[in-house]
Formats: sequence, structure tokens, C-alpha cells
Amino acid sequence: MAVTTDSLDSAAPASRSPTWTRIKDALRRHPTAIIGAVVLVLLILMAALAPFLWTVDPQAISPARRLRHPSETYWFGTDMLGRDVYSRVVYGARVSLTVGIFVALFATLIGLFLGLVTGYLRWLDGIIMRIMDGLMSIPGVLLAIALMALTKASLENVIIAITVTEVPRVVRLIRSLVLTLREQPYVEAAIAAGTRTPKILIRHILPNTVAPLLVQATYICASAMLTEAILSFLGAGTPPNIPSWGNIMAEGRSLFQIATYLIFFPGIFLSLAVLSVNMLGDGLRDALDPRLARNM
Repeated sequence: MAVTTDSLDSAAPASRSPTWTRIKDALRRHPTAIIGAVVLVLLILMAALAPFLWTVDPQAISPARRLRHPSETYWFGTDMLGRDVYSRVVYGARVSLTVGIFVALFATLIGLFLGLVTGYLRWLDGIIMRIMDGLMSIPGVLLAIALMALTKASLENVIIAITVTEVPRVVRLIRSLVLTLREQPYVEAAIAAGTRTPKILIRHILPNTVAPLLVQATYICASAMLTEAILSFLGAGTPPNIPSWGNIMAEGRSLFQIATYLIFFPGIFLSLAVLSVNMLGDGLRDALDPRLARNM
């Protein structure tokens, strides 16, 4: 009997079924994932509504009110230039969350494309993977610092630099999945039926990479926020005129013993952001991993 491309869809594994039901079921079983999602949404709302949350200009300098400790007037105190730390922390959320979201988006899209091509087309495997191995041989923070040293300090360049360091891990993940999927019977049947390579990748392989890719994206988002804070803390991230949690802590490190709040408050918010993303990622992993789903 002739094999047609229309009959191949029915041969695809059960993992191509809708995943949102499994996600919701897992979230109900894992309250920590719900907490992570709620905290992350609250942080995003805080960043989006920063001008309306009783904030002032985060760059407004007032030497007369420098180094005021937290009080009813200055909730998080003021820094050495008299700037309101609360306003700077709230506006700083925009930088960290923007970096985390866009790095996760760009890294997953680029890594997905390279991983699909590398895993399916063997003649490209050696070329692309050697480049990825070279990038992974350099610690991510050092590579990001080197890339920032070649460009001017800006939010866009920070996103690009961190994206370059995160792409290899996505490529390796997708490549390993594609190497397994291309040997499946439904893919071999599609090849035997004369289906073109782009159609095989899009219809039969790509849907089976979405679940692990979503989980990986959450971890990349958390890692990117930490890396951005490290770069800003070292003076290699966003310029000083753009408040971020990293450069707020960098500016307060010399006064840590007399003004601990300069590092404490941005550090707490950074920890909450990273923790909430990781908690959400753990919930997605439990929802989308069939081995864990069977044990629920």
C-alpha cells in the first residue's frame, strides 16, 4: 500500500497532542509553580506601571538628601547622590525583565533553527557544532564581557552579548532531540513518501521539540537576568544613566557597611525574579515530561 503524506500525521507520536491541558494539570499539582507565575506577573506589572507606583525620577539628584535610611518618606532610602532607591529599583525591573525575556526569545529562536538544521542535515553538523563547542568552552560571563568590550554600553548590546552565550545550549538540546526523532518510523515514512525536508522539519519534528524548548527558555530567562546583573555590577553592562538592579548594587558596594539597603533591596528583587522564573520552569518541566507525568 502506498504511503501518503496525509496518513503520516496519524503516525506521529502522542506528544503532538495539545500540551496546555497537561500544563494546567501540573500547575494545579505544583503550587510552587503557581506562586512563581504569580510573582513573575506581579514583577512584570511593576515594571510596566513604574511611573504610576508612587515613584519619582530615578535619576533626580539631590545632595541634601543623600544616604537617607529607609523611612516613611524614602521607602528604600536614598543613595550617595540623593536619588530615591525605591524608584530606581522599580524602574530597574524593566531592564532585568527586558533582558531576560528578549534573550530567552532570541536564543530559543536562533538555537531552534540551528539545532533543527544541524541535527537533520549531517553535513552541517560538524561545522556548526564545532562553533558551538568553541563558544561553550569560554565561560558565559567572560564571553559576554569580551563582547561588551568590543561595543558601547547599551541595553541592546547587553541583550546581544548574553544571547550569544546562551544559543549553544539550545542548539545542543534541539540537535539531540532531532537526532532521535529523525530515526522514528513516522519520519522515515515521510522521507519514503518523498516529503520535502522543510515540511518534515516543520510538521513532524518541530512539534516534538516545543515542550523541552519551553522549559529551556525559562532557565535561559533566569540565567540572562543574573548575567545582566553581573555585567552591570562589573561595569560592563548597561550605562549608569539606565537604572538596573546590577548597577544599583555596584554603586552601593563601597558603602555596604554603612548603607546595606543599597544592595539589599535590588538584591531581593533580583532573587525574587530569578526564583519565580525557576519555579515556573520546574512546573513546566513536570507538566511536559511524560516520565514525570506518569508518576503524578
